[in-house]
Amino acid sequence: MRKFSDKELLVATHNNGKLEEISNLLEAYDVKVIGAAQMNLDEPDETETSFVENARIKAHAAAQATGLPALADDSGIEIDALGGEPGVYTANWAETDSGRDFKMAMTKTHARLVASGVSEPWSARFCCTLVLAWPDKHDEVFPGYIEGHIVWPMRGSEGHGYDPIFQPIDYTQTFGEMDRWEKNKISHRADAFAKLVKGCFD
Repeated sequence: MRKFSDKELLVATHNNGKLEEISNLLEAYDVKVIGAAQMNLDEPDETETSFVENARIKAHAAAQATGLPALADDSGIEIDALGGEPGVYTANWAETDSGRDFKMAMTKTHARLVASGVSEPWSARFCCTLVLAWPDKHDEVFPGYIEGHIVWPMRGSEGHGYDPIFQPIDYTQTFGEMDRWEKNKISHRADAFAKLVKGCFD
């Protein structure tokens, strides 16, 4: 596995919250973290059907455009009663003509679960795949997961996306009820980051 030896890392995201989270996780490694917006990078189309391939698209596009090593992630929620959906299409389920509406997406998800005939608990997992790509086209891949189940009604206003209906195993709160930084310690992204740090930074 290739070790990270550069002083700068481009994070291929326009999400300031995600950028802050990654900067915080890499603070101990003396790495300057730069966001895609700072480099005026467009977001490439995610045309693949797996988390790893969509993350690869973003990481390699950013590395090639800037000449910097680039980190990208693709994430979503898989619900067993829905055959693993929405999966890589998690954000798509929230798309409307005026932007993303996750309250609508969660309501739609619950309706599909009821229609499926599968009784509760509805097992699910959040997935995150990180890809660290270098300008020479080498990359390293780190998948992360957290298991839980879907609850209804929605609970909590913290977090984002499907957080208010996902309750991790062994916890009584949904991601939507948890403190942001507490959630970040146990999340699917934290799992992937632990693997990234062990593989490329330690």
